[in-house]
Amino acid sequence: MTAELQSGTVSAALLPEPFASGAEETRGVVPLADLNQGATTAFPIAGYVVTKQWAAKYPHTLAAFYKAIEEGQQVADTDRADVEEAMMDIPAPFGVSRQTAAVLALDSYPVSHGPVGSVDKIRLERVVHVMQQFIGFPKFNIDTMIMPGP
Repeated sequence: MTAELQSGTVSAALLPEPFASGAEETRGVVPLADLNQGATTAFPIAGYVVTKQWAAKYPHTLAAFYKAIEEGQQVADTDRADVEEAMMDIPAPFGVSRQTAAVLALDSYPVSHGPVGSVDKIRLERVVHVMQQFIGFPKFNIDTMIMPGP
């Protein structure tokens, strides 16, 4: 989106990290809002989903994925230098400069402490509430979206 901003094709864009910090550094993009503060601090914007059938067929793969996410989050929580180095090692166009790596906001991947396959219902309800408040998202029972843990 940074090229579209510079060309004037669009006037504003939502840029997640590391693209937001990179666009500020290399293209002079000016942030209008910081979505990593206030009511949107640690706001869940993405997730990982599998079908119940896949989870039942590949329980060891699912467990390994959860373990990798937990280990990666542990590194991010305790050793920012390792995260910065990893961000610089990613091939273009996703890798970042040393300057961008030093200032970018790190994502958080909270892992439910329940059984594999469990979901933090409160975090999901927060997303739904904001969508209802700001864009008129319809009311529904969030429990219909959550797969219970094994």
